[in-house]
Amino acid sequence: MAAKSTTLSTSVLNLLLNGVAIPALAGNAAASPAAQLYVALHTADPGAGGNQTGSEVGYTGYARVPVVRDGTGWSVADGVATLVNDAPFAKCADAINVTATHCSFGLAAAGAGTLLYRAALTPVLPIQNGTAPVLEKGTTISES
Repeated sequence: MAAKSTTLSTSVLNLLLNGVAIPALAGNAAASPAAQLYVALHTADPGAGGNQTGSEVGYTGYARVPVVRDGTGWSVADGVATLVNDAPFAKCADAINVTATHCSFGLAAAGAGTLLYRAALTPVLPIQNGTAPVLEKGTTISES
């Protein structure tokens, strides 16, 4: 099995999360590049072939959280991207008790959108009436 170099891993993360072109290899969309990506919470792994709605948390007030795609949303180094600021979700206003075990990053604010990354949450996020889940700054995505 082949593996990406740290340089390529860092470049791929910078391209996808920060809109930085990979010289001589890949550019950011010239006409209308995505200005942000959307973080979603899931009660199970949405799967490698899934989309942003797979096992997505749902409660009154829930919405995916936008993260800017310009270098201020993610810090990227050595094949690892780190969330620069907290990604706070709306407060739950339902009488539910669910646990977000996974998060994802994709292109759509709502609906089935393209899923770019998915990851297990450690620790998991319990969600119940009155709680406002937060994906904390320092959350990482690794390409290596």
